[in-house]
Amino acid sequence: MTNYPSKFDWFFKYKLYHIPFWFAYHYCWWTVTIGSAWNAASNILSFSPYTVKYCFYVVFQAIGVYFNLYFLIPRFLEKGRYAQYIALLMVTIVCTAVFVALGYPVSAWLSEQTFEDLYHISHERYFYFFQVNTLPSTVASMTLAMSIKLTKNWIQSKRREQDLEKAKSELEKEKLETELKFLKSQFNPHFLFNTINSIFVLINKNPQMASDSLAKFSDILRYQLYECNEQQILLDQELNYLENFIELQKLRQDHSHVTVDIQMDIPHTGKLVIAPFILMPFVENAFKHVSRHRNGSNWITMKLRLDREMLRLEVSNSASPLQSSSSEFIRHRGIGLKNVQRRLDLLYPGKYTLVKENGDDQFRIALTLSLHERAMAEPAALTEQNATIDNLIHL
Repeated sequence: MTNYPSKFDWFFKYKLYHIPFWFAYHYCWWTVTIGSAWNAASNILSFSPYTVKYCFYVVFQAIGVYFNLYFLIPRFLEKGRYAQYIALLMVTIVCTAVFVALGYPVSAWLSEQTFEDLYHISHERYFYFFQVNTLPSTVASMTLAMSIKLTKNWIQSKRREQDLEKAKSELEKEKLETELKFLKSQFNPHFLFNTINSIFVLINKNPQMASDSLAKFSDILRYQLYECNEQQILLDQELNYLENFIELQKLRQDHSHVTVDIQMDIPHTGKLVIAPFILMPFVENAFKHVSRHRNGSNWITMKLRLDREMLRLEVSNSASPLQSSSSEFIRHRGIGLKNVQRRLDLLYPGKYTLVKENGDDQFRIALTLSLHERAMAEPAALTEQNATIDNLIHL
């Protein structure tokens, strides 16, 4: 026990609760032996010669038990010295039973009665008490104490294992959350930097497009700062964010002669949830690394389909052979895809497939992701926060 009132600290600290246990145990043993609980209690509480004999049982068997528990077991049994332990245990049991049996003649001597008068048996049959009473009682008390001790050790060992597993689980969870936050922090600034650059390019060339881009950027920034702080969000939120991102990028791609074909077959998302920013890196890579041919075709195609709980995303973009073989191109594209694949491994182990095809004239990626429903409350109103963000953006 570890949690108990402070006024009883001393009682448990010094294990004084063992004393009433041994008195109760031997009282029960005596009751079974003579067949009467009342007679056993009367003999003990009347301070008769039998009380002395009873105290011999309590004291010497307790000494034998604790000698076994705190000396023999730690020094021999726990160290694998089994033969020595068994031999010493047998000696301890016999010696304890002998000392307990001495209580019979001692009690007779203190009562100033003869052994035969007190116990109605000849003193030559002293060995009878050792064989019938003290030895079986000592074996029983040793067995009981060892059972309690070993059971207690087993329970403590199991609790330590459970605490260790719990601590390990919490450590793994904390490590996972830290790694996810790190991966997310690597990704978000990269996207914001690209978006701001896009708006900067449009300000002088087409103010109307720049205004539309700012509106989209406001929605995207609001999503990043407030709506995606959970590990799982509604699929609707992620798709709205993805649409805003695509519209923003399409405005930027008009002057680059890039054809963008987006096909989304999402009839109803229900309460399906998804990890935020899982889909967007694939689309962002397509816009970032699409070819820039002056006399050839430049294109991006995206197909997004939801079949019950199975989400399928396919993104392809044209690529120039020179660009595809560039080590710098491969390195930058590899970092983004590596990060998102690491997130998929952490969040959806065994629940996704990712196929990448890197050709001379195109790059294609296909993701199949198994989603699930979760009962979750709608986010609280963020009117004041959203207004603040809008004001900051439009300043």
